[in-house]
Amino acid sequence: MQEKKGFIVKEGLNFVYITGVVGIMAGLMGFYGFATLCLLASLFCAFFFRNPERTPPKDERIFVSPADGKVLRIDDVDMTDPIEGHYKKISVFMNVFNVHVNRIPYPGRVERVLYREGKFLSANLDKASEDNEKNAVIIATGDGRKFMTVQIAGLIARRIICWISEGMSVSRGERFGLICFGSRVEVFLPPGASVLVKPGQKVKAGETPLGYDHEK
Repeated sequence: MQEKKGFIVKEGLNFVYITGVVGIMAGLMGFYGFATLCLLASLFCAFFFRNPERTPPKDERIFVSPADGKVLRIDDVDMTDPIEGHYKKISVFMNVFNVHVNRIPYPGRVERVLYREGKFLSANLDKASEDNEKNAVIIATGDGRKFMTVQIAGLIARRIICWISEGMSVSRGERFGLICFGSRVEVFLPPGASVLVKPGQKVKAGETPLGYDHEK
């Protein structure tokens, strides 16, 4: 997959252009208050859809965060669907001021991409993990173990974007998707991986170590 590079992701350009053009037109027509609001909205959209470069840690055993934001909680979970086994689930909450481009935590091959419709509860609520609209990406590591990254829509977020598909080989830190306007991302670390973060810790996509693979 060709990396989605650029100062702003292309999915955000329409938001920037439309609000900017409407603001300019409103200003020319003399509606200066409305024009100011539109131009401020255009600047915010450019800020929200920013797409900075990131450099993953050199240690290849490290799982990196898939999202910017704050670690909400860490749970031990027994999964039966869509993956089976005992996993450590790390939940990261993104507010509207965080970078919203999501990145691959660990290299492997995309086995499944599963989208499910759902509600739009506030993404910092535990119920959002089960009830909200979501997109799960299941990746198999080189030794056959599986881990999962789940994009979850939030109260304001109404669009989940995923740029990868089944069968693709992906690299750690590679951009794979986007969630618009505040959301949540969860990572299910496979057996043999330990957690390197704590609840409340701030993380950066593609750079902050979330876990360490002791079986590679």
